[in-house]
Amino acid sequence: MAADGQNAASKLEVILGREGVRRLGESTVMVLGLGGVGSNCVEALARGGVGRLVIVDHDVVQESNINRQAIAFHSTVGRKKTDVMRAMIADINPDTAVVAHDMFVLPDNLGGLFDEHENAFDYVVDAIDTVSTKLALAALAQERKIRLISSMGAANKLHPECFRTADIYETVNCPLCRVMRKEARKRGIERLRVLYSCEQPVETAAAEGAQRRERTNLGTASFVPPIMGQMLAGEVIRALSGIGQDRESVDSAMKLADSIKPNRRESGSVRASGADAGGARVSKAAGKGVR
Repeated sequence: MAADGQNAASKLEVILGREGVRRLGESTVMVLGLGGVGSNCVEALARGGVGRLVIVDHDVVQESNINRQAIAFHSTVGRKKTDVMRAMIADINPDTAVVAHDMFVLPDNLGGLFDEHENAFDYVVDAIDTVSTKLALAALAQERKIRLISSMGAANKLHPECFRTADIYETVNCPLCRVMRKEARKRGIERLRVLYSCEQPVETAAAEGAQRRERTNLGTASFVPPIMGQMLAGEVIRALSGIGQDRESVDSAMKLADSIKPNRRESGSVRASGADAGGARVSKAAGKGVR
């Protein structure tokens, strides 16, 4: 504990309460995939005080990951993602229990993974890319009544304000969601909570001579996957702590903000009426109505 009496959980206790922090400390969360979304989600869960984290990935850190992944630095290139993530968690919260699985997640091995942990997950976060595995995971979570949230596509997106949490059947403008909706219906998946972007993807060109399966037309902004990961962690932390579950008040606040029309005078250029020793002085008229 620091000299001022504060510790790593002090600020969490202010907003979540001691009981909320206690619940998080007793929770187990599994995150599948440690890419741009998953690694940032795990970091936030560790900082948020989740007591036990199960992390799953088989990749190594590559230089092309540096623009978006929490575990990607020049010093970690070539290392196993699970090893780097485990070390980061220990540095953030040494009390967090970590179980790392260095494995490809496939439809055929998901059941065994859940069995190994006796389905003892309070929440599961899907941050993997493969549609077939995402669908198998959704079906398994439904069958075993385990809470799941699934990340949809982050590629070719630039506006985080377009992120939404919704049921998969209530999504728009997301190519991955379109495929997931169609296939989920076929598999009898009744509902699936997802984080997706309602933004139309930015149009990009594939590299000359590249095959479609290489997906060279998919780019990622440095800020988009991390924000998605943080938002996923937020969903989990609110649910497990029992704090911040009043969606009605949040929806009302968002509707109010969206309903405000920009003031023409405010949105235009501000004309300086004079200057003093400190620089431009804005007239009183120009400053009226600023919120």
